[in-house]
Amino acid sequence: MKKKANKKKQTKKVAVKKIAKKKTEVKKKTKKVPVRKKAAKPEKKAKASVMARKRRFEFTKMVASGNDFIVFDNRRSNLKNGSEIAVNFCARTSGVGADGLIFIEKSKKADFKMRIFNPDGSEAEMCGNGIRCAALFKAKKNSTIETLAGFLNAEIKSDGIKIRMTNPKDMQLNVNLDIDGRVYQVNCVNTGVPHAVYFVDDLPTTNVRMMGRLIRYHRQFAPDGTNVDFEKVIEPGVIGIRTFERGVEAETLGCGTGSVASALIYHHKFIGLAGKNYKVKVKTQGEEILKVYFDYKNGAFQNVWLKGRAQIVYKGECYV
Repeated sequence: MKKKANKKKQTKKVAVKKIAKKKTEVKKKTKKVPVRKKAAKPEKKAKASVMARKRRFEFTKMVASGNDFIVFDNRRSNLKNGSEIAVNFCARTSGVGADGLIFIEKSKKADFKMRIFNPDGSEAEMCGNGIRCAALFKAKKNSTIETLAGFLNAEIKSDGIKIRMTNPKDMQLNVNLDIDGRVYQVNCVNTGVPHAVYFVDDLPTTNVRMMGRLIRYHRQFAPDGTNVDFEKVIEPGVIGIRTFERGVEAETLGCGTGSVASALIYHHKFIGLAGKNYKVKVKTQGEEILKVYFDYKNGAFQNVWLKGRAQIVYKGECYV
């Protein structure tokens, strides 16, 4: 009887163990998966991190002869990414909107240094209208300005700002360009940046956008290309111009170096007399009449000055 009882107990224990084992297996199979919290939307996270990296800076919007510029005082900020800032903030629809970005920086050899970046991110050697804005921004009656084109002098007067330009170079007259089987004759000169000047009979109807692009990218001016000025002689000593600007890749309302280039080409082709204190008035699309002064001796131009107005439009803040 005892043996039977012990056998029953052992059988019972084995059955209990089997049931317990099955329960364990069921538990393992039906193990609860922890519920994950919803991850933050990547867009919001990205925006927050971008804003955290950016710093707030003040800028000044300035205009000279229809050319508008965003001016940064970079003497303390020490911004390095001028090309990137220009692309973002010169855009008319998504940025502040401008024909160029100007950095005012420290100089060891001049009162200050001006750097100018085009809306496409390229850095220009200098800009005639932009440098008047830089001189007004610094607000010093007489100053010396360092640029990639050389050192220039600025004088702030009651009727405008005079800039002494670098002496022009690389002048070439009557250069024939073959464009789609037709020959166009242009005149070239570097007035801090390269310019090709093309004379037209009717300035208002000239297709500046189309012709400007064709000449700007012509193989004659490779690899960097050139600015293109369309010039019309209005009367003796007075010319009108329209300019397709390299880097802006469009027509602008005014161009200081283009005004100087057009005035010098006009004198070389139609006056040609040696002398001092010549003056040519240049009517721009911005409707301001710029004045170009120069001396001409032994076939060379010297003591070239550009005079015109500049003004502060507004001041603002942006995140860079």
